[in-house]
Amino acid sequence: MTMKNKALAIAGPTASGKTSLAIELSERYGGEIVSCDSMQIYREMNIGTAKPTAEERARVPHHLVDILSVGESYSVASYVQDANRVCAELAERGVFPIICGGTGLYLEALRDRRFDSSAPAGDQNYRTALKLLSESEEGKMRLYDMLRELDPISAEAIHPNNTKRVIRALEIHHLSSMPKSEWDERSRQDSPDTEDRLDIDVVALSFKSRAVLHERIEQRTNAMLREGLLDEIAHLDSIGAFDDSDSTASAAIGYKELLPALRGEMPLDECIERLKGATRRYAKRQITWYSHREGITTIYADRDDGSLKSVAELADEVEAIFPYLVELRTERKEKR
Repeated sequence: MTMKNKALAIAGPTASGKTSLAIELSERYGGEIVSCDSMQIYREMNIGTAKPTAEERARVPHHLVDILSVGESYSVASYVQDANRVCAELAERGVFPIICGGTGLYLEALRDRRFDSSAPAGDQNYRTALKLLSESEEGKMRLYDMLRELDPISAEAIHPNNTKRVIRALEIHHLSSMPKSEWDERSRQDSPDTEDRLDIDVVALSFKSRAVLHERIEQRTNAMLREGLLDEIAHLDSIGAFDDSDSTASAAIGYKELLPALRGEMPLDECIERLKGATRRYAKRQITWYSHREGITTIYADRDDGSLKSVAELADEVEAIFPYLVELRTERKEKR
């Protein structure tokens, strides 16, 4: 069996259990995990990004985690380049890549080999004007509403607080009279379909009961607070991570909602409720986003009665969907 260029991706909303499933699958098939998370790349952002623990990373190697310091820039094109390189290196070692994370834009770009570099270069004056408009909450939402009107497909993939990406999408439309999503599609169609291109099967975790997912979000948020999320945010604030409203930390869910409490601007309990609400809304957007994409198979982490399936049960479902995994497991056993 030839597994060159083959990879499996585990996607889905926040708090759905992606990491646990990816680890189980990695141990079954002798795989290693390639992160697909736009926040876990930063070394200083650990608790709020639900980064894999030291124990989890000891069980299975994780790649593209802790590769940058907060404040360093990173793009979708950078991720595609890095993930392709890592997957190629794993293939050379006979290791099966399992891509895991909730950043749908990264995954889609990796599957389609799509790069933003094909889009128009830029208009500094236009960008500056939009940046000035974004300096209030009302201005940020005005920009996002503009994007939803001009390019609803791109708006669906961009968080309203990610002002930098909202402005870039508006800038592309301003310069070309063409939505960024159309540029992306054109780039995908024009990209070379070589024998080295990754062939990625995607499974997205979801929930039959939204209440079950909401309870998991509640539990995870409480656990993050116990683990020291407020101290992590205080440290990021002390090194200036929130000084730029377009910074990574400023856009990250889990950080921006609690920062006002640390600065004495809002009561802590109110900020915690804002965080839980923002996380629920983010999970809903993720589920919607994956459900609208072709070539993604959904499996449910909960049963009809609301109980949760075990990680082993979910792994069995994935294996049943992709029969080559059975052969891969058999080959691994024979090599031992």
